[in-house]
Amino acid sequence: MVLYTTPFPNSCLSALHSVSWALIFPCYWLVDRLVASFKPTTYEKRQQADDPCYLQLLCTVLFTPVYLALLVASLPFAFLGFLLWSPLQSARRPYIYSRLEDKGPGGGAALLSEWKGTGPGKSFCFASANLCLLPDSLARYNNLFNTQARAKEIGQRIRNGASRPQIKIYIDSPTNTSISAASFSSLVSPQGGDGVSRGVPGSIKRTASVEYKGDSGRHPGDEAANGPASGDPGDGGNLEDACIVRIGSEEAGRLPEVDDPSTGVQARNGASGGSRGQTPNHSQRDGDSGSLGSPSASRESLVKARAGGDSGSVEPGATNNSKLPYKASVVKKATARKRRHPDEAFDHEVSAFFPANLDFLCLQEVFDKRAAAKLKERLHGYFEYILYDVGVYGCRGCCSFKFFNSGLFFASRYPIMDVAYHCYPNGQGTDALASKGALFLKVQVGSTPQDQRIVGYISCTHLHALPEDSAIRCEQLDMLQDWLADFRKSTSSSSTANPDELVAFDVICGDFNFDNCSSDDKLEQQHSLFTRYKDPCRLGPGEEKSWAIGTLLDTDGLYDEDVSTPDNLQKVLESEEGRREYLAFPTSKSPGGGQKGRKDLLKGNGRRIDYLLHAEEGLCPDWKAEVEEFIFVTQLSGLTDHLPVAMRLTVSSGEEEA
Repeated sequence: MVLYTTPFPNSCLSALHSVSWALIFPCYWLVDRLVASFKPTTYEKRQQADDPCYLQLLCTVLFTPVYLALLVASLPFAFLGFLLWSPLQSARRPYIYSRLEDKGPGGGAALLSEWKGTGPGKSFCFASANLCLLPDSLARYNNLFNTQARAKEIGQRIRNGASRPQIKIYIDSPTNTSISAASFSSLVSPQGGDGVSRGVPGSIKRTASVEYKGDSGRHPGDEAANGPASGDPGDGGNLEDACIVRIGSEEAGRLPEVDDPSTGVQARNGASGGSRGQTPNHSQRDGDSGSLGSPSASRESLVKARAGGDSGSVEPGATNNSKLPYKASVVKKATARKRRHPDEAFDHEVSAFFPANLDFLCLQEVFDKRAAAKLKERLHGYFEYILYDVGVYGCRGCCSFKFFNSGLFFASRYPIMDVAYHCYPNGQGTDALASKGALFLKVQVGSTPQDQRIVGYISCTHLHALPEDSAIRCEQLDMLQDWLADFRKSTSSSSTANPDELVAFDVICGDFNFDNCSSDDKLEQQHSLFTRYKDPCRLGPGEEKSWAIGTLLDTDGLYDEDVSTPDNLQKVLESEEGRREYLAFPTSKSPGGGQKGRKDLLKGNGRRIDYLLHAEEGLCPDWKAEVEEFIFVTQLSGLTDHLPVAMRLTVSSGEEEA
């Protein structure tokens, strides 16, 4: 299949589209600014209340007449541009494919040579997030603002979190199995550009000897993972090292310490970590653990594993281009290993970071084209393959006129083989203005010694939003299953007699706009999709696992100090009281249906409407895909009203398990 790298089939149509949009854009921008001026966020309201000299109100009074005059003047040009723009959409392609070729060890071509379908199992990491990158005026209805700056910061945070080394902590003590990998990331943090290590507050209170080994499922990288704040795609991190930290019970009373041989400075857990303040989503200060250039964001991404003899040292890198010695050693997962959560077959946690070595990223509500371009620029430093501007405009292929695309955005470290997009034809109300739909992708993740391709299927979707329209969402889930079946059939070159391809995984992710707790969502909870695909957070219809939490935040509290940084939000969501205060809960028909200020606990741990599902059937008969870990990510605190979710799948054969 040919992947479309331009939105139109020839340069003439592209030029006409550019002209039409140039005529429309001034009117579009002025309307956006006018509406935004009269829709302040809670952060702006607090600033105005605290500062009598707050300039925002003065600017609104002064510029509103100017905006109105310019808007009236731009209307005739916008009308002419619309007449030219609308018919062009019938020739527009449904997505734009972008590839920034990486010939280094982290490039897609190199990744394909890693797995031959034999030996130790291979893990793949998936993440999904709703970013609310709408035009600024519409984003303010979700209490978010400054869409363009948010897009840049989101891209930097995702890249920073995904490109750090994978760190696992296992504790030999039978009395303590609760320390998470995210907590260990607090051990070492560089401060400034001098490479000096500084201790950052963490949750580890006891430690032992530290053993570092390479991850057999990943290739060694030559450069440190933390990229510069500029977001230059050419210097993205490819660090794939894994740090396995083993903590012995006899050393449980000692604090961890890491010696930096280059500086002689010792990093000790619990030392001062600098300020934790943060301005809202568009401007981060020092101490924000999510910002790419901040010290605390880099604490784990700058830890480099050095395996040699009995040395267990870690050396923080000061720059992105620092070369450090590396020796990989194979670590096979022990079946008898103690997990952090003995009641579950896989690990689960709330983390302040995106998981290390993230392979596939599925995003929703990336509606704004300029924001999508900024996000793509930042993410290309880590993800080689990206699909953006997905969807249709105008009346093409849908029942109503579409002003916005689907908002879907996909990034991958592995080569994309085939793509298909379908628009849901049954959208109602305000949802009908966007071409919400489903994006289907086939990716290649390896090849066998017999030159059989190893592939995976990923589906990304965003369902109807209006809460009362359960029947519409169920129809869309039906369409999703039918379209996926057709996509797999049309793109498969295998047969029972001639298996040219081996399917390693089949994953569905996205914002489903219903949860597994609300009584109003019973129809969706019982849909047949959940019999064919497994939800790691769900026990059954209307019944969640005890550790599962909601992914929809209460928008009124987005700028509260308690949740203003990823670390703060992580701590809040780890407590029941914090979840009741800052998560949106299932709807309640009783008076005062909101969760804030209630003494009685509403059902569940919040509304979980962002899903990651995986199939256990339809894969290679000899392979099995199992969840290794499930993560609720707080790294985008203050930048969106949803919690991203991530899942790591391990694909292995029955022989390996035996």
